[in-house]
This record gives sequence, structure tokens and C-alpha cells, in this order.
Amino acid sequence: MKQAQTSSSSTGLLERLFKINAQGSSVKSEIIGGITTFLTMAYIIFVNPSILSETGMDYGAVFVATCLAAAIGCLVMGLWANYPVALAPGMGLNAFFTYTVVFGMGYTWQTALGAVFFSGIIFFMLSAFRIREWIIKSIPTTLRLAIAAGIGAFLALIGLKNANIIVASDATMVALGDLGDTSVLLAAAGFFLIIGLVARQVQGAALISILLISVIAVTLGLVDYNGLVSMPPSLAPTFMQMDIAAAFDLGMLSVIFAFLFVDLFDTSGTLLAVAQRAGIAKPGGEMPRLEKALMADSTATVAGSIMGTSTTTSYIESAAGVASGGKTGLAAVTVAVLFLLAMFFAPLAGMIPPYATAGAIIYVAVLMLFTLKDVAWEDITEAAPVAVVLLMTPLTYSIADGIALGFISYVVVKLLAGRYQDLNPSVVILGLLFIAKFIWLG
Repeated sequence: MKQAQTSSSSTGLLERLFKINAQGSSVKSEIIGGITTFLTMAYIIFVNPSILSETGMDYGAVFVATCLAAAIGCLVMGLWANYPVALAPGMGLNAFFTYTVVFGMGYTWQTALGAVFFSGIIFFMLSAFRIREWIIKSIPTTLRLAIAAGIGAFLALIGLKNANIIVASDATMVALGDLGDTSVLLAAAGFFLIIGLVARQVQGAALISILLISVIAVTLGLVDYNGLVSMPPSLAPTFMQMDIAAAFDLGMLSVIFAFLFVDLFDTSGTLLAVAQRAGIAKPGGEMPRLEKALMADSTATVAGSIMGTSTTTSYIESAAGVASGGKTGLAAVTVAVLFLLAMFFAPLAGMIPPYATAGAIIYVAVLMLFTLKDVAWEDITEAAPVAVVLLMTPLTYSIADGIALGFISYVVVKLLAGRYQDLNPSVVILGLLFIAKFIWLG
């Protein structure tokens, strides 16, 4: 009898917190939805430390920071905003952090963390004062599609490089690698395995591929077996290491803007898509508690920068959890619990070779390139700026430069074509600022 009362009390608490019945769901469905979402995005546990550790950041600390930032974001999103949306350090933004800000621009990873911190603070303020909607409406849809596709192309380049499928060449800059090399074959096998599993609608395809390729690598003696479970590594090497003073450098303005800009559109698009799928959005597209959901994202970004990881953002993979039954914040809380448990699998994360995650990176690139289908290719003034972003983002090895060149080309093309009605003051001002940046700051 006492056990029944306890169970009833727990159910009542969950109902008060998440309004599960009102959303037409059940505790079981929410937990299943949360597990499904986690499986589809758990690849980030291995991919994020792999990318960020190239800057000199401690791999174990980044692994823990990744799990904690994701858990914090999911808890805030679930308990405060009551959305079935999971968060974690974003793909593309981690690549921008490493390959553009640190390697390309020469800043330290501590300074890059400072930029992430400021972008999170600004995002929080934009959400709190409801400026976000005005910004999104002022940016043409074409440029939003272009930025997503450009990041996809950038990720593809990184994944191919990590897999040694493409290598550096003095004669042609890049060339095809040795396709007979074991690491190349395993990376390619991982990518094709993901595609096959996704086509068969198997949940957790990327995670399964990463783990299977890693097991094969251990079996072949390419990677040493170090166990599976242990206490989480120390967070000390990256905790509170962001260099806020250095992030005030004038040259960091474009970096902070890029972090903010990509996160802003990525999060807004994800929230809208998942909310509509979950039945949260109203018929007119209005989303209740939207400001809370956006502030959950920005809060997680600030917390992540403090602990030692790049920008934390909402994951579109949450839609898989919604399709499996998750409709409330309990699904996001379930994901948070699983990320916390994942911290105890640090030895496993340490055995994941770069070529095992390369397939997942290229797969994410494919997903981001899907946005190209919505571009108005028959309109040359729309197609040209998209092509500029798509080509220049990977070729300059910089998301920030790709975005900047996209805005400049959009303004110039529309002006020369006499399509003044397609421009608004915000886009023109941003275009001029980017031109000024290239002239005076390089």
C-alpha cells in the first residue's frame, strides 16, 4: 500500500512539472522518447572531445564538459521550458572553434572559450528582451539556408581530412589519400554503415557506427584497449579557463558574431521544427514559452564555456525522440540523466580514433546540405550568394568568413540587379560592416 502511494505521488509530481496528460503523453512514452533522442545524438560525446582536443585542450576534461553542458542544457530546457528538446555542444560550431578561431586566426583555446562565453551572454539578453524575432525576420531566408549548407560543406572537409580520404598537396592544395589505408577503409565503412542504418530507420545509427569501427580498430591492434568504465576525468584543465579579457580584442568581434549568429538560427529552426512535431506550437506558428527555451540554450552555452566546451545548442535529433513518444520536458530530463551517466565511460571515449568519428561528421554534413533543396536556384540573385557561402566556407576554412562573404555578395548582387526591395537596412548595414572588417582587420 505504501509503495502504491509513493508511486502515485511520484506520478503526480511529474504531472505537475511536465503536464504529461495534457500533452496526450505518458511517463513511459516520455522516457522512451528521451532514450531515443540520446541514442541519436550520443555521437557528440566522442566527436566533440576529438575535435576540441586538437587545440591542446585536455581530452578527458572536454569529454566531461561535453556531458555536463549537455546535461545542464537538457535540464533547464525540460524543467523550465518544458520542451522535449535536447541540447549539447553543436557540430559546426566546435569545428569553427578549433579550425578557424584557434588554428586559422591564431587565438588560444582560452580566448576562444571567452568568445563563446560572450556569445552566450548576448544570446541570453536577446532572448530576454525578445529581440531575437526581429533579427531572424530581418535576415533573408536565402542566407539562412546558405549558412547551414556552408557549415555542412565545412564539416565534410573536416571529416574527409580526419579520415585521410583527402590529404594536403603542395601541387594542388588537396589530393586523394591512400584508399588502401586501413584507417581510410574503416572511416568509409563507418560512413556507409550510418547511411544504411538510417535508411533502415535504426535509431542511434551514428553511435553504433562509431562504436563498431572502434571495436574493429581494437581487434586489429590499431587502438589499445583501456577498459570501459571509470570515474569521470578531472574537469580542472578546462574549468574556468576562458580568457575574457583577450576576447575583448577587436578582431574577436566577428568570431563572437559567428558563434551567436549560427547558434541563433540553428536553435530557432530546431525549436520550431520539434515544437510543431510535438504539437506544442499553435496553429498560427506561435510557440508558448519560447523565450524560456531560448534562454535554456544560452544558459547552457555560458555554462559550457565555463566548464570548457564550445557553444551548446538545441539538437534537431530531438525530433526522433518526439516521433518515439516524447512530447514534454520529461524527455529532455531523461536525456540529461543519460549524459550524466555517460561521464563514467571515459575510457571508452579515449579509445575512439579520429577515423571512427569521421563517418559521423560526414553524415552530419550530408544532413546540413539538405537545406540546398529549398534554395530558389532559378533566381540567379538568390543562387549566387548561396554558392559563395557554400564554396567559401570550406575553402577559407572559416565559417565566419563564409558568412561575411555571403552577406557582402547578397547586398552587391541585389544592388546591381536593381532588386532594392529585397534588401532591408539590417542586411545592408551588416554587409557594410563585413566589408569594413576585411579592409581594416583583414
